[in-house]
Amino acid sequence: MNRRWLLAGGFGCGFLIVVAVGLALAYAVFLMPVRRTPTAPSVPESALATQQIIATLPAATPSGQRPSAALLDPLPQAGQEAGLLASLFEEVNPGVVSIRVVVQRGLVQGEGAGSGFILDRQGHIVTNNHVVSGATRIIVVFHDGFEALAEVVGTDADSDLAVIRVDSLPEGVHPLPLADSDEVQVGQWVAAIGSPFGLGSSFTVGVVSARERSIPSGTTPFDIPQAIQTDAALNPGNSGGPLVNLDGQVVGVNAQIASAGTGGNVGVGFAIPSNVVRRVAPALIEVGSFQWPWLGVEITDVGLLIAQANGLPSQQGAYIASVVPGGPAEEAGLRGRTGERVIDGTRVPVGGDVVVAFNGQRIVDSSQLLVLIASSEPRQQVELTVLRDGREQQFTVTLRPRPSDLRQ
Repeated sequence: MNRRWLLAGGFGCGFLIVVAVGLALAYAVFLMPVRRTPTAPSVPESALATQQIIATLPAATPSGQRPSAALLDPLPQAGQEAGLLASLFEEVNPGVVSIRVVVQRGLVQGEGAGSGFILDRQGHIVTNNHVVSGATRIIVVFHDGFEALAEVVGTDADSDLAVIRVDSLPEGVHPLPLADSDEVQVGQWVAAIGSPFGLGSSFTVGVVSARERSIPSGTTPFDIPQAIQTDAALNPGNSGGPLVNLDGQVVGVNAQIASAGTGGNVGVGFAIPSNVVRRVAPALIEVGSFQWPWLGVEITDVGLLIAQANGLPSQQGAYIASVVPGGPAEEAGLRGRTGERVIDGTRVPVGGDVVVAFNGQRIVDSSQLLVLIASSEPRQQVELTVLRDGREQQFTVTLRPRPSDLRQ
């Protein structure tokens, strides 16, 4: 692919301490190619009833101490700003937890750390899948220091989300409401609360610096679409904690940081959007897993070189670089690249179809196609308009649930 993210190992989760040898395992910084295969969430029919769990979450708590507007441009002056942020922290912090895990890998036992937030009064807590993956013991630490054992209710590696549960919530804590992440705007003020480096109840502030990023899930070859980019400081241990707006609503789940090799914050972090949580969490609570629709293609933006090499009239659309053998796209007759051309020393794919419309809606780029797939359901038929050999053709594709062997 033509895009790569330089990510801190562990995607922001807490450091791993190898008890058996008494040495700390350093975070590895690695390059992860972004695969543009559609990763659209949907809720299984058996989990539809659990939508009420999310629908009945409390609304943001009104506060006379701070404005309800999500956008402040600029922030209030000196004392007013301090009061606003202090009020926000006091409101949100009781809904945030630190998470400590014990992981057994063969004969080696280690510990990890992360963050999370309370989803409902039944004790369900949202965090990242990579925080609790493989854990043999999970300890939740609430804002006042009270500790409780938790169990994993459900995980979804493709969205890097997990739901864990404690038997009962202590006094003085409360669930955090979910915002509509589609309403998030670039420049909007946001705050992150979590446990960077194990330092619980840490509060950082910044703005949304970009929207609709596609980020790798970390352990599967699929992207998480519509991620929120922020310059609020995120560090190892912030993973799974909430990114909130100034109304105290969760707009995203902090998951990843970009790094120049330092392993720490350099001003670019990413959060899984709250609307993905809104769709995935009920299924995790109800059935323990989540079913994603699958088109069976690898796509990328058209761009200048692909347009030039393929003789395309514009740079709009989603270019199909490859189709999975036996997948929905191949069965429908869609075609990936058939060869390459070298332009100014760069190998450029040629011969692939360009998706220019989805159910009649024109496609600008591959990210838009990912989002439209994300609004679909497994086994749903969709109409794709494809530009092939200079003319548009129609294809009907029946989406399928994503095969488990693709996650290996």
